Amino acid sequence: MNTDIAIKVTNLTKQYSLGKKKEESLRSSLTSIFQSKKKMSDVFLAINNISLEIKKGDIVGVIGKNGAGKSTLLKILSQITKPTKGKIEINGRISSLLEVGTGFHPELTGRENIYLNGTILGMTRKEVKDKFDEIVEFSGVEKFIDTAVKHYSSGMYVRLAFAVAAHLEPEILIIDEVLAVGDAEFQKKCLGKMQDVAQQGRTVIFVSHNMPSVKALCNKGIVMKNGELVYNGEIQEAIDLYQIKNIKTKSNQFKKSTDSPKTNEPVELLDFEVVPRNGNLLTMFSGIDFVLKFNSHVENKTIDLTFEVVSQDDVIVFHNGATVTPENNSEIGEYLVTCSLPEQLLNAGIYSVNLIFGENQRFLLKQYEDIISFEVLQEIAGSNSSKLPGIVFPKLEVLSEKTSA
Repeated sequence: MNTDIAIKVTNLTKQYSLGKKKEESLRSSLTSIFQSKKKMSDVFLAINNISLEIKKGDIVGVIGKNGAGKSTLLKILSQITKPTKGKIEINGRISSLLEVGTGFHPELTGRENIYLNGTILGMTRKEVKDKFDEIVEFSGVEKFIDTAVKHYSSGMYVRLAFAVAAHLEPEILIIDEVLAVGDAEFQKKCLGKMQDVAQQGRTVIFVSHNMPSVKALCNKGIVMKNGELVYNGEIQEAIDLYQIKNIKTKSNQFKKSTDSPKTNEPVELLDFEVVPRNGNLLTMFSGIDFVLKFNSHVENKTIDLTFEVVSQDDVIVFHNGATVTPENNSEIGEYLVTCSLPEQLLNAGIYSVNLIFGENQRFLLKQYEDIISFEVLQEIAGSNSSKLPGIVFPKLEVLSEKTSA
């Protein structure tokens, strides 16, 4: 392998058998020998024949929707999971933080786990000791460093785990979405540390749904979909491709097929459309109505509906809702709901919508993710003016008066 390459993957496949159970008797074991091979529908390809190269010093953002195979790929690269087929060549020492609980022994203290991880990475006790104070200071868990990590909160756990992974001088640092557990200040601190690691010529592989963070940190991007590699190259092109494929291709109208209603579900969405309140175009200056129709099979319980609007960069613009059936007096049947957004609220851009049906503001009835998308135009179709920064574009009420001569 070329010395400039940190990781080389060739024809990598990871396959899982769905519903496979351990044989419980000699008879069932013998029977299974003479049965036909499993149908392809019983096999799930988490990773499907991927080949790629990652150069030393690259900061690579791995992008894709849930279930795309990102975490499986990272587990294989971290040598936590074995591939079904294919070859992996790694040039350097890997440190990874994939999920809360990975890499630490719960019965050991924070101090003991730091030394344990250093040993796993092939470092001497002196090398770990030289980094120990820096790790503890970065993590912010000084008071609990001699407490068993099983007593840590998820936030404390991730703080210490990231500090260990980033400070024990790995040639390759692999970080999954787990950083989202930390607070905003710590996430910013982690991104800065990953940049420092990369500037030292080491390699960083970063999985996140936060596109602004990926764009700010990474210089290369990998896009995955349904276990397959869709793109491997420059980060901006990767982000653009991901956003176009997952948002722009969706319609601003959802209409259920004419099949008979599913009476076994508490609620069933029939129609959902984003409608401009004034005119035919969705612009920054027009009001927007969310108009939907649904069937309710719930009786004598309040039904609540929450709209979650997400920007093109996967940032939640707002998450809000209201009661849509009479309190404690709902009836089985069809409901039409119109939710109006204020005029001049959203900036120009592409947005997607998640719908959440709830009961009595406490229980989840049904959730529709990424159900539709819509585009808000600058002013009119074909406008050449550059897009203003920001997600919202609220109308400002200004009061001005002269206070002196």
